[in-house]
Amino acid sequence: KAPQKIGFNWARKSRARLLKEQEHVYLIGKNLNYIVALEAALKLKETSYLHAEAFASAELKHGVLSLIEKGSYCLTFASNDMHLQEVISSSTEIATRGGVIISASPKPNEIFTHHIQTQDIGKLTAILNITVSQLLAYYLGLERGADPDKPRNLAKSVTVKWGEIFSNMTACRAGIQNRQRQNDFISFSQPSI
Repeated sequence: KAPQKIGFNWARKSRARLLKEQEHVYLIGKNLNYIVALEAALKLKETSYLHAEAFASAELKHGVLSLIEKGSYCLTFASNDMHLQEVISSSTEIATRGGVIISASPKPNEIFTHHIQTQDIGKLTAILNITVSQLLAYYLGLERGADPDKPRNLAKSVTVKWGEIFSNMTACRAGIQNRQRQNDFISFSQPSI
């Protein structure tokens, strides 16, 4: 069966419904796309309260495959680079165990049940994959009745702490610049003997 070739609109409501009833989803990627998978898992948890776990594609054989059963959904993120074949190989392992593969990459493959076509822009393809994952998380949150703009149980202290850190860094930088000016003045105003 040929994979569905879909553009960015894939992440809209009609495709978010695929994951609406799921309780678990697994995400894989390699290199930069592993970071995309980690970020996507975080966004899925925050916006749709779905259990999402990301793994580097090479780590599948270290216990993760035992979690895959018929109907398990797996999001794979790939770029058209030297890691593409490894991600496809890992996707094949999941598909042979009955998993449903949803892929975001520049190149389609017959192993992908659903494919989100992204542009091939080298290493920057990962940025497009992040965009796809965030749209998916947003629309999935809406499908599951959550408000993605106001996730529950997230501490507002995170933003307060970052604000404090930024203020402290700014004050520290100002203090250092002040001391440098004072030292410049002192070294300039002292006569040499």
